[in-house]
Amino acid sequence: MPDTPPRIAIVGRPNVGKSTLLNRIVGRREAIVEEHPGVTRDRKTVLAEWQGREFEVTDTGGWLVKGDSLDRKVSAQAEEAIAEADVVVVVVDVTVGVTDEDERVARIVRRTGRPVMLVANKVDHAHHEPEMWAFTRLGLGEPVPLSALHGRNAGDFLDQLVAMLPPPGSDLVSDSAVDAPIHGVGQSEHSTPAIAIVGRPNVGKSTLFNRLIGDERSVVHDRPGTTRDSIDTVLETPEGPLRFIDTAGMRRRSRVDEPTEYYSVVRALRSVDEADAALLVIDATEGVTHQDQRLAERVDASGCPIVVLLNKWDLIDDDERRQDVLAQLGDRMRFLDYSPVLQISALSGRGVHRLIPAVEEAVAQYHRRVPTAELNRVVREAQASHPAPGGARVLYATQGATDPPTITLFANRTLPRTWLRYVERRIREHFDLGATPVKIRVRRRSE
Repeated sequence: MPDTPPRIAIVGRPNVGKSTLLNRIVGRREAIVEEHPGVTRDRKTVLAEWQGREFEVTDTGGWLVKGDSLDRKVSAQAEEAIAEADVVVVVVDVTVGVTDEDERVARIVRRTGRPVMLVANKVDHAHHEPEMWAFTRLGLGEPVPLSALHGRNAGDFLDQLVAMLPPPGSDLVSDSAVDAPIHGVGQSEHSTPAIAIVGRPNVGKSTLFNRLIGDERSVVHDRPGTTRDSIDTVLETPEGPLRFIDTAGMRRRSRVDEPTEYYSVVRALRSVDEADAALLVIDATEGVTHQDQRLAERVDASGCPIVVLLNKWDLIDDDERRQDVLAQLGDRMRFLDYSPVLQISALSGRGVHRLIPAVEEAVAQYHRRVPTAELNRVVREAQASHPAPGGARVLYATQGATDPPTITLFANRTLPRTWLRYVERRIREHFDLGATPVKIRVRRRSE
């Protein structure tokens, strides 16, 4: 088994430039950055490389000496990142000076005994460098001047950072399961299926994510919009690893009224487009809303299979109300009639044990390839039982692609859509493709 890359945690109080530094290290806009505090709330881990050395970088939310319950959860996430790190990068802002939050972060980091680098960020010009020496009082060593936004001294910073990493092959501090980056760096195609958890804000996505991985990895709070970025973790299952991606809640574009939320939605949609399957979480206590329907349409358009989760099912104690929710689901999401529907409680764990088998089945069907000879036999039998109107006939059928299964029908003339749905149903039933979309394409003989 290859050595686990060393892990670096970027910590500090809010709005000192931690996410900007992460983006600078990896060389792309991986973390959402805005000019106001509190944008980053969950831990986000990505793979990076410098001078031929690979390592993992974890961005964390900002520490606050005082705050509400959400702030305390964000701070706890940062403390866990420190506990798992081999090197801790503490970021401070030279334009503000030493604050109570900086001193609190320094005390916690010093107690861990981890190797630490103190980065004086926002040193955009040389005349800012003298201001960084005030941070020596934190007891974290000599500050390293840097402008994460403009890249000033970034090369020297990375050289020093890599020099602090444990030698390759040595025993690292962290030995816990490693989170895979969203883009799957270093993974072969389909080696670790990606499962996106999607839904409106505050329907319980992060609670489900934490329930699945058995860790308070995503910040859970009853305030809508807590998750700002897509966070992913690999989970080992009896059938192999699955990569679960917790995404930000998605609302109608007209209601996305701040840049941070806009980029959160963009990241969530990107995660869906790259996923092998999606878990569509619906708050059963609110019923199936129009926004749930629109979101389901968007996920379905991506082509990945969907497992519908009616969350908070245990909070509905009225059988008539439960039947009403199921009726809403059947009415508003008729286009997902092939998708399995599970009633769960992410908070208590009720029904969650059925989720992994449903996901694994959906992923297997998503990658399914059917034999050409058997496919043509199924189509011929379908034509014999119910011929297409107007003398239209399928001459030959073949599967042109997977992800999802895509069937091409070669015909003598245009085939009606209603008849194509009938053929799709026959193909789906015969090859047991119930949990994945099936695309049917028609090519006329003249083409």
